[in-house]
Amino acid sequence: MSTVRDLALVRAGDKGNTANVAVVADDAAAYERLVESLTAERVAARFEHLDADDVTRYEVPATNALNFVIEGVLAGGVTTSLRLDSHGKSLSYLVAGMELPSTEK
Repeated sequence: MSTVRDLALVRAGDKGNTANVAVVADDAAAYERLVESLTAERVAARFEHLDADDVTRYEVPATNALNFVIEGVLAGGVTTSLRLDSHGKSLSYLVAGMELPSTEK
């Protein structure tokens, strides 16, 4: 079974109480596989334990990238959160480690 990190680079940033996770595929084939299997619903389930409010996925095919905006996941944001990583930088590892369904039929 492969993971997102096998097909893409994943980076995260923050703005207030919202995290932004970009998944940039290695090539067009990897991008197509990620478009099919890395849904907003799957990412929301991955962040459920952090009480994320909503996940929106944006497709950016010109750069082989997906951008996930994850609202309410930073426990208030940088100035109010008591979490070790209030910026959400380590959240990219949660996405990078997600297993992808097999493509074998």
